[in-house]
Amino acid sequence: MVQTLFGPQKEQKERTGLFDRLKKAVASTKAQLVERIDEIVEGRTEIDQSVLDELEATLITADLGVKTTQAILAGLRERINRRQLREPKQLREAIEQEILVILESPGRASGQTRAPGPGAVPAAKKPGLPEVIFVVGVNGVGKTTTIAKLANFYLRQNRKPLLCAADTFRAAANEQLEIWAGRLGIEIVKQRPGADPSAVIFDALASAKRREDDPVIVDTAGRLHTKDNLMAELEKMCRIAGREVPGAPHQVLLVIDGTTGQNGLQQARQFTEHAGTTGIILTKLDGTAKGGVVVSIVRELGLPIQFVGVGEKVEDLIPFNPREFVESLFEA
Repeated sequence: MVQTLFGPQKEQKERTGLFDRLKKAVASTKAQLVERIDEIVEGRTEIDQSVLDELEATLITADLGVKTTQAILAGLRERINRRQLREPKQLREAIEQEILVILESPGRASGQTRAPGPGAVPAAKKPGLPEVIFVVGVNGVGKTTTIAKLANFYLRQNRKPLLCAADTFRAAANEQLEIWAGRLGIEIVKQRPGADPSAVIFDALASAKRREDDPVIVDTAGRLHTKDNLMAELEKMCRIAGREVPGAPHQVLLVIDGTTGQNGLQQARQFTEHAGTTGIILTKLDGTAKGGVVVSIVRELGLPIQFVGVGEKVEDLIPFNPREFVESLFEA
C-alpha cells in the first residue's frame, strides 16, 4: 500500500485529485459503455432478450471482450432467474457490480487459476536489498516514458530509484532514458549499444546494492511477443536478476497501450508465459473509448492492473484502484 507522509488532509486532497483525473481519463469509455447502457434501458418496462442482446453488443464494443461479456451476461441472467433483477433500470448497477467483482478478484471471478511462472506472484524484497522491477512490452506502447513516470512515482514515495538501461538494441533507448534520469535527478546504469542486457542488469544491481538505491527499474527491449529468441533472452535476464538479488525480479510490469484493445491480451499471455508478468501498466487510458479492456485483462489472465496512464506529463501515472475506476465510469 502506498504510504503518505503528509497527514490525512493532504492525503484526502491528493486522492480527490487523482479521482478527478481518472474521471476525465475514462470519459470516452463512459460514453461508449455506461451512457449506452442508459440509452438501452430507458423507456423499457421488462428485461427481455432484445435488451440483453443490445447490452452484449455494447459491452463488446467497449472492448470487454467476448468471453468477459458472456461471463457478465451469465451473471445477469442468474440474477434475473432468481428474481433479483426485475426492471431494466436495475441493469446499470448490476453490471457495475459484476465488473467490480472481476477487478477486485484477479483470476478468481471466472474460476480460473493461472499456472505460476517465474515471478508470477510479486515477491517480497528482503531488507537491505533493492526491489527489482522489470518493465516489458512491445515497441510503441510508450515504455520509456512510462518508466520515467514510474520512477517519479517512487520518488514521490521518498524512495531512491535507479534506472537500468537494458534495452541495448534500440540506438536511442539509452539516450531517452538518460534524459529522463537527468530531469528526475536520479542515477542510470547503461552500457554501449549492442551490449548483453544481462550484463547491464548485473552492473545495475551491484551499483544499487552499493549505493542503497531502491527500486531498480529495468528497461527491456521492445520485444515483439512472437520472437522466441528475444523472449528466451528475457528469461535469462530474470535468472541473472534472481541470482544477484534473491526473489528478483520482484515485479514484472507489462506496458500495454490502452488503444490497442483486445490485441493487448495476446501480448500479455506471451509475456506472462516467458517472464512471469505480475501486473499491467495500461497507458493512454485517456485516449481511448475502449477502456473496457481493463476488465478483460484482469478476468482472462488473472493479472491485476497496477497503474494507468492518464496523460503525457511525468505525474500522469496513477495507481489503479478497482473501486475508483468503476465509480469513475458509473458515477451519475
